[in-house]
Amino acid sequence: MNERKLNAWVEAGLIDAAAAGRIRQFEDAHSRPLALWAVIGIGALAIGLGLISVVAANWDAIPATVRLGMHLAILFGTAVALWSLRLNDSWTEEALLFVFGALGLTFMGHVGQAYQTTSPLWQPLTVWLALFGALFLLRGASWLTALGLGGTLIVAVWDFALQQEARDGSFLVFALPTALPLVLAPLGVVLRARSSRTAFWRRIEQIGFAYALVGASLVAILAGVDRLSRGGDGIRLLLAFVTWGVAGLGAAGLVYRARPDRSGEAAAGMVAASGVVTLLAWPLSGQAIGGALLFMALWVAVAALALRGGWRSLFQIAVGALALRLIVLSFELENDLLSSGAGLIVSGLLILGIAWVAVRVARRYAPPLEVEA
Repeated sequence: MNERKLNAWVEAGLIDAAAAGRIRQFEDAHSRPLALWAVIGIGALAIGLGLISVVAANWDAIPATVRLGMHLAILFGTAVALWSLRLNDSWTEEALLFVFGALGLTFMGHVGQAYQTTSPLWQPLTVWLALFGALFLLRGASWLTALGLGGTLIVAVWDFALQQEARDGSFLVFALPTALPLVLAPLGVVLRARSSRTAFWRRIEQIGFAYALVGASLVAILAGVDRLSRGGDGIRLLLAFVTWGVAGLGAAGLVYRARPDRSGEAAAGMVAASGVVTLLAWPLSGQAIGGALLFMALWVAVAALALRGGWRSLFQIAVGALALRLIVLSFELENDLLSSGAGLIVSGLLILGIAWVAVRVARRYAPPLEVEA
């Protein structure tokens, strides 16, 4: 417990001395010896690194069947512990589930290394999603497993899409798989209302939202760099952007249908805005100002919808993104701004001014700190 803050609260009249005493007693009773746990963690890490070093030094001397057998035994033992033990600490169970998934993924790589076989990255990731992803969906309880599942899906679809596009040049084949992670947003919304593991499904939902917003932002930036309708790839890019846009609008409709309240409206609006920006990127591309306007329109919509949904953190992120894009745009429009001392002074004042306005807006208009339900 921070004694200085506690005393400051007493002096400010926020709490009285009796309440401060009760807080101290509670914190003393529930305090954790962080220093001791840190020492234990360092010791465990040293032992683990030592075992890894011993195995690595004798890796070639160990027969492949023995190595695979040991790996499989550890994997099986983790599975038995995960399914049979009733752990009181949910975070321990969550960490064990994540380790089980990591062991499964590394086992596939171990098999390839042992028998000198190679395959595209998306193939073992797809097998992992089929075998272990279902377990994560059934037992995952926090951001740890949600991020592992969502991240694996995103890497798998992008690796597949890039390899297929490089082989046959089809942007439609590229667009369909990469639009798949947008499904995470409505999936998280629907199952969050029907499951007791709300934290897990909330993170799945947020991964889908983040994927949509980051993807639309990158498309807007790309639109400001080059004319996307130019050359032989123009029509294929149009098909890809239409696919992403329609997928985003469809995901937004599913989100709104599953949760037709203020929060659901705000979430659906953000996904829909990302879809609209993707649809507009192709015809409006080719000029820096066009890409910047698309980017800023997206994040103005995000800021407005964050206000409606009561999401303070997202509102502040949106204001920061807008401020950063304004700074970049000012340099794009004035290429010689940094070529002289006076230009450096002007650019510095411009950055400070935009930053000051952004901080003032973020503090003054941000909704109260949200409490996750």
